[in-house]
Amino acid sequence: MKKNNQLYDYSSVRNAFFSEVGIGISANTILLLFHIFTFLLQHRLKPIDLIIGLLSLIHLGMMIILLYIVTNKFLSQDFWDDIKCKSIIYLYRFLRGFSICATCMMSVLQAITLSPRSSCLAKFKHKSPTQILCSLAFLWVFYVSFSTHYSFSATAISNVTSDGIAPITEPCKIVQMSYFLRHLFSVLGAFRDVFLIGLMALSSAYMVALLCRHKRHFQHLHSTNLSPKASPVQRATSTILLLMSFFVLMYCLDSIFSSSRTMWNNDPVCHYIHLIVSNGYATISPLLLICTDKHIINFFKYYLVKIPHT
Repeated sequence: MKKNNQLYDYSSVRNAFFSEVGIGISANTILLLFHIFTFLLQHRLKPIDLIIGLLSLIHLGMMIILLYIVTNKFLSQDFWDDIKCKSIIYLYRFLRGFSICATCMMSVLQAITLSPRSSCLAKFKHKSPTQILCSLAFLWVFYVSFSTHYSFSATAISNVTSDGIAPITEPCKIVQMSYFLRHLFSVLGAFRDVFLIGLMALSSAYMVALLCRHKRHFQHLHSTNLSPKASPVQRATSTILLLMSFFVLMYCLDSIFSSSRTMWNNDPVCHYIHLIVSNGYATISPLLLICTDKHIINFFKYYLVKIPHT
C-alpha cells in the first residue's frame, strides 16, 4: 500500500513537472517569436525589449535541456560519460546564470528608463544595444566565475534503481567536495547572489519611489485622491516590479530546497518538486510578460484571427 501511494505521488509530481516544461517551452517560444517579428518589422528594439527577448531565449534553452534529460531518462536510457555529464550540467548552469544576470539587467534598465532627466542615471538612457550586451556579459562573467566548480565536480553514474522512480538527473550527480572547498564555494556563491539580488532590490526600490512620487505629484496638482492613468512606461515598470518580486520568491524557495537536500534521503518526489520550483521563474515569467503586454496579445490576435479569414 505504501509502495502504491509512493508511485502515485511520484507520477502526479512528475506529470506536473512535464506540464511545467511544456508550458514553459510554449510561452517562451511565443515571447521570443514576438520580439523576432518586432525586430524584423521595425528594424529596431528598445533596450528593455532586447533583454526580454534574450531572456525568453535563455529560458527556452533551459527548458529544452530539461526536456532532453527527461527524454534520455525515460526513452533512450543510454549511459552518460563524464564529458557529456559535465557538458550538460555546465550548459544548464551557463543558461541559469545568464537568466539571473538578464533579470538583474532588466530591472536596472527599467530604473534608468523611469529616472527623471535631472537624475544621475539619465546619462545612461541612450546606451546602444552593444553597450547593454557588454554590461550583461560582464555580469554573466561575474556570475560564472563563482560557479565553475559545478562542471568540474560533476560525474556520470551508471546505476539504476530497481523501483524505476529515480530522479531524472540520475545519469549525473555532483560529487561531494572537501569540507573547506564546499564551504568556500558556498560563501562565494552567497556573495554573488547577494550582490545581484541587492542590485535588483535597489533598482526596484528606486522605481517604487519614483512611481509613488509621481502619484503624489499628480494628486497635488489635481487636488484629488484618484490615481493618475498609468503611462506605457509605468505599466511596464509595474510588470517588471511584479517579475522581480516573483523572482525573489522563487529564489528563496529554491534556496530552502537546496539547503534541505540532505533531509530528502534521495526522495524522487521531493526532487521533482525542487525542479518545479527551480524552473518556476522560467515558466511563469513569459506568461506574466505576455498577459501584461497588450502589444503581444493584439499581435497574435491579428495573425491568428484576422489572417485565416483573409
